[in-house]
Amino acid sequence: MRTILFIMIFLLIGALFIISNQNLRINKDTDFKKFAGLYYSWFGSLFDNLKDLSGYVIKSEWLPQTTEKINLSNSTNITK
Repeated sequence: MRTILFIMIFLLIGALFIISNQNLRINKDTDFKKFAGLYYSWFGSLFDNLKDLSGYVIKSEWLPQTTEKINLSNSTNITK
């Protein structure tokens, strides 16, 4: 529930920034069409950026690089 609310607030704030930065009046038909185009363009670029970020995270090496080798057969003491 919190995630959905966060996403909705984020999208609403994005829409408000577009309206205020472009000085649009949504009740005018031409301004509404301009807003819709700008909003969908922003939304599309948002997905492109998330795709790039996800690809970067997936390709990153998350394990530390060490020069010593670990001998797993001697790491446990097994008695019979």
